[in-house]
Amino acid sequence: MNLQISQRNTYEQIKTDRLFAPDSLLSQDAFTKYPTNSYYVGFGVNYQLTSKWEVNYDGRVSYNKAKNSTINRSVISKISTGDLVTDNVAGVLNTAKNYNINQGVNLKYKMDSLGSEWTTDISYNYTPNSSTQLFNTMFIEPQYPSSGGDGEIENKLQFLSVQTNILKKFPKNYIVEGGLKTMNVWFTNETDYFREIGGSRVKDAFRTRSYKYTENIHSAYVQGSKNFSGFIFKAGVRMENTNMQGRQMVPADTSFTQHRTDLFPYVYLSKKLMMIANYEIRAYLVFRRTINRPAYEYLNPFPRYIDPYLFETGNPSLRPQFTRNYEANISADDRPILAIGINDTKDIFTQVIYQADSTQSLAYRTYDNLGSNREFYLRGLGAIPPGGKYFFVLGAQYNHNFYNGLYENAPLKFKKGSWTLFTYHQLRITPLMQFTLNGFVRFNGQLQFYELSRFGSLNFSLSQQFFKKKLTVAFSANDVFFTNNNRFTIKQGSVNASGFREGDTRRFGLNVRYNFGIRKKEEGSDMFNVGPSQ
Repeated sequence: MNLQISQRNTYEQIKTDRLFAPDSLLSQDAFTKYPTNSYYVGFGVNYQLTSKWEVNYDGRVSYNKAKNSTINRSVISKISTGDLVTDNVAGVLNTAKNYNINQGVNLKYKMDSLGSEWTTDISYNYTPNSSTQLFNTMFIEPQYPSSGGDGEIENKLQFLSVQTNILKKFPKNYIVEGGLKTMNVWFTNETDYFREIGGSRVKDAFRTRSYKYTENIHSAYVQGSKNFSGFIFKAGVRMENTNMQGRQMVPADTSFTQHRTDLFPYVYLSKKLMMIANYEIRAYLVFRRTINRPAYEYLNPFPRYIDPYLFETGNPSLRPQFTRNYEANISADDRPILAIGINDTKDIFTQVIYQADSTQSLAYRTYDNLGSNREFYLRGLGAIPPGGKYFFVLGAQYNHNFYNGLYENAPLKFKKGSWTLFTYHQLRITPLMQFTLNGFVRFNGQLQFYELSRFGSLNFSLSQQFFKKKLTVAFSANDVFFTNNNRFTIKQGSVNASGFREGDTRRFGLNVRYNFGIRKKEEGSDMFNVGPSQ
């Protein structure tokens, strides 16, 4: 059983300058606070029915309550003269409540002494979410009466997954696997918005929406592997039948359906090279085809108020993106320490900003399929294996992207290369005291079509154990030099903007943990599970 209660309060500040006309500049400074309370309980049980049959149950319930508030000052001025056109302050208050109920059952049958097994999993998720939004704009120059409104948003998500898999091992190192899976999603959204006009609360027809979405994905796979002369060859294919249907009832009936069947092949060849500190070093050649589906909120078409000059909306016609990956790597414990590869992605979807009206002062943020992207990457790691007093990992990764597509019905060609360096260090000062340090830095970073300045983070912790290792006291510091913030620019189509973003990434913490129960058996160290995070 696992019980968790957490309370946190974070912030984010974004400053943006956007050119929306030849002689007009929109400058915005938005500051947002994100207080959140979370409650979680998880319960699991394992029961051995017979020597061959085993059943597992896993149940989880969580509840989250959040309230975020934003103060955003917007100033429009003439670039040539510096004259002030508009000055206003917008306030937005969002409150949200959601809970999640997850129930899962797993059944396993051990078929023989070689390790063959048959497993079946059933999982159900129910996640309702309700939120409200209050917004108000106060005009400083020119002086107009303040305007505002409110919205109520209700989302319900249900997810059912059933799968069964068979793994059969044969003599002479033959392994054959196969399985069936069905995933079913039901999503509904009801959104009601109102505006304050002349002291009256009037329905906002532009933002009020009603939307339903269903998704049924049925899949089957088969794969086999064979060991021969020090090599392992594995090949397989997965077939997916996708059925998607979305229907917007309010303000108008705009429906879409998608039915398709796709094949996703997978093949790799590997060979053992050597052993280093009890880690097996292997070389791999890999090819695979994968799919990335848009999240449900990316498809939901209701417009959500951000500020007087920006709103966000989903795109119900958004298509999934498909990627072909080619990679050669050298791995330790199945984790790449040296890799070179190419990702070819079609129908790539990403967040975009479009102008919403003829004046171009109003923009909206959405998602769209923009074309194709070819990414070349190179990654390398070096390390002293764990086990002694000092252990470290040092790594670097280079990514180069080539975009080719359409943006606002105009050709889009975009090239960008970026470097990421990361490191992890661990020093055992005494048998009961340990110091760790990790960090990363990214040069010429990219977030979709935003170009980012250099940013990074350095973190450390110092821990001490007491009372036969039952009590652990740890002091930690994240983003010590407050460098995990960045400047950004975007110049695509009619959008030309730049700005600065930061959050409360610098944190100092004291953690006290006491273990009342039986101590679990220590697991082996994961020497390569480190890297940049943000």
